Amino acid sequence: MHSSTMSDFNPDVLRSHGRFDYQAIHHGEPYCWPNGARLAVYLGFNLEHFAFGEGLGAALGPLSPQPDVLNHSWREYGNRVGAWRCIELFDALDMPAGTLVNTSLYDHCPELIEACVARGDELIAHGHTNAERQSDFDEAGERALLAHCRERILAESGVMPQGWLSPWISETHHTPDLLAETGYGYTLNWCHDDRPVRMKTRHGALWSVPYPQELNDLPMIMARHLDMCAFTDMIVDQFDEMVEQTQRASTPQGLVMGIALHPYIVGQPYRLRHLRRALAHIAAARNDIWLTTPGAIARHMEQAASTAARAA
Repeated sequence: MHSSTMSDFNPDVLRSHGRFDYQAIHHGEPYCWPNGARLAVYLGFNLEHFAFGEGLGAALGPLSPQPDVLNHSWREYGNRVGAWRCIELFDALDMPAGTLVNTSLYDHCPELIEACVARGDELIAHGHTNAERQSDFDEAGERALLAHCRERILAESGVMPQGWLSPWISETHHTPDLLAETGYGYTLNWCHDDRPVRMKTRHGALWSVPYPQELNDLPMIMARHLDMCAFTDMIVDQFDEMVEQTQRASTPQGLVMGIALHPYIVGQPYRLRHLRRALAHIAAARNDIWLTTPGAIARHMEQAASTAARAA
C-alpha cells in the first residue's frame, strides 16, 4: 500500500479561473454612482417556469414521484398570484426591478412579462426554464441557449437583454466567453465582491455585477429555513450596514446591494407583508442612494471605463 510522504507535496499554484485578479475591497480607483450616491440598490425579481412532471425545481415539501403536483403548483403560485402582488408593491414604492425571465414564460404567461415591461423594468435573460441546468449543455448547446434567449426576448418584448443569470447559477468553463461572444454585456452569476468587476474573456471584457446568494430568499428561506421576519431583518441590516460602509474613507468605490426575490416565496401574503417593511425602509432613503437595475450599473461602469481609457 502506498504511504504518503513529503515527496507527494506539490507546491504548484492552484488552478485559477483566470477571469480577474484579486483586489481587496479598500483598493481600486475611487468612483461613485450618479448624483454622488455611494450605494446602488437593485431588486433581482426572478420569474421562472418549470416543466411539469420532470426536471429540477425548489421544493416546498419532500420530493414525490413525478408528477410532483405539490412542488410544481407551489412554484406556479408565483406566476399566477405572487408576482402580481410583488409588482403592486414595487409600484406603490416606486421601485424599479431587474426582472430575470425564463423565455418559456412567453409561451406560458406572456402577460406577466408584459406587465414588467410596461412599468419600465429591465429584462434580464435567465435561461429558457429553471427545470434544467445550463452546465448540462455542451459548448454548442450552451451557445444556442444564450442566443435563443436574447433573440426571443427581443422578438417578444422589443428589447435586447444585456444581462444574464444562469438557471441555478450553473456554468461551464466556457460560459463567460460565450456570453461575451453572443452579445451579453454583464453576468450576475458571480457573488465574489460588493463592486462590479470586469472579467476577461476570449472575446473581450464582460462585467460581473454582484448578485446576492445571502440576501436571497431561495437559499435563506427554503434551504436554511429562515422565517420571513428574520429575512426582512437581514435586508434592513444589510442596507444600514452598507450605507455606513460607504461613508468610510476605507471604501473608495461605490458599492452594490442586490436583493434576490422569487415570487412563489415572497409573494405569499404573510411574507409579502414583511417584505413591504424592508423595501419601504430602503425606499425612504432614495435621495441618498441609487435605486437602479443591474443593467444600469453595468452601463455606468462601462462608461466610466471608457472615459478613463480616453484620458489615459
